[in-house]
Amino acid sequence: MIRIETLVEKSPRLLIDEQVVNWRRHFHQHPELSFQEEQTSAYIVEVLESFEVFTIETGIAKHGVIATLAAGSGPAIGVRADMDALPIIEQNDFSYTSKNPGVMHSCGHDAHMAILLGVAAILADHYQRGDFTGTVKLIFQPAEEDTDEYGKTGAPYFIEAGVADELDSILALHMCPWLETGAIQLHQGPSMANIDNFHLIIIGKGGHGGYPHESKDPIWMLSFILQGLYGLISRKMNPLEVGTISIGKVTGGETPNVIPDEVQITGTIRSYTGAVRQQLIKEIEQVAKLVHSFDGNYQLEIERGEPALDNDPALIEQIKTTAKRQDPSMKIVEEPYGMGGEDFSHFTKKLPGAMFFLGCAKPGEIQKALHASDFTIDEKALPIGVDILVGTILDLLRSNRP
Repeated sequence: MIRIETLVEKSPRLLIDEQVVNWRRHFHQHPELSFQEEQTSAYIVEVLESFEVFTIETGIAKHGVIATLAAGSGPAIGVRADMDALPIIEQNDFSYTSKNPGVMHSCGHDAHMAILLGVAAILADHYQRGDFTGTVKLIFQPAEEDTDEYGKTGAPYFIEAGVADELDSILALHMCPWLETGAIQLHQGPSMANIDNFHLIIIGKGGHGGYPHESKDPIWMLSFILQGLYGLISRKMNPLEVGTISIGKVTGGETPNVIPDEVQITGTIRSYTGAVRQQLIKEIEQVAKLVHSFDGNYQLEIERGEPALDNDPALIEQIKTTAKRQDPSMKIVEEPYGMGGEDFSHFTKKLPGAMFFLGCAKPGEIQKALHASDFTIDEKALPIGVDILVGTILDLLRSNRP
């Protein structure tokens, strides 16, 4: 393990950049699923302990790690990286492809952790030289991708542990394969979606396929429900609002000549604001009641997921200012990040926070999609992420504002 003295004394920038790549490749080779990040956590602790300046806490959300630098009075800034991988069989052919069959870092969390360790290395040096006052907490969070038996991802456990109460603001980044290296994407306010899922059971009365008049056909009822659900966005929602409903699964019936007793549909609800979130849920309930007109019944279950990612405008402006100062040629795209979900939103619901997307597509090459089995990144993006986070942290600390 490279000690902080070595990183700083021997061409520190080059050594840190090389080490960040090595850290990323280590994480990529050894991916672990949500709430199973035991070896990942142990490795992070080993690296952090080698710097000999951090107070380290472990065990939140099973394998979470928090590394703290406290240098007198001043703002308390958090920086979060997620740790978990996905149940995907990797289709890449690198020397550092996954050694854990069926598990892969295909969302960039390996890069997020490596970048945060790079931030740790540089901040450790600043701390030793007395360059700032205030507190920095580096948060390595398990389980962004999946929930446990209680329906929770990793972030809510940090909230429950009081971590957000100890901070004035919090930062994060996400790899962005739709932008080339040297670009970042920023957006103020709601930037990723509220995530809710629904499960609707349409209940009728089964019967013989040759005598449909003797049954209460739930598949026939389903045809009206589907029209109602798909018509909600175009006819019930304000076209200036952001929201959508998609159905991902329909199940019912066993054989061609038997009308089933029930049909089940499962779907997802995406929105940017609380008002639209509530309206979509209400409208789904109204559509479900259509089955009463056909002498049927229903059961509807709504599964609440992550809130919308709400980026603090002042923090986004600070990230933008810092990035432009460091590289005036940096391309900055100011657009929302899409309808995906991100459990960092639990932090931004509790305190001022901001996540930016870091371009990582190799120039001139076919872009790789997040969660794809061939996902990869341009590792030249890693030091850019380190620099933006370190610069923003120091700017916030030195300006003595959260």
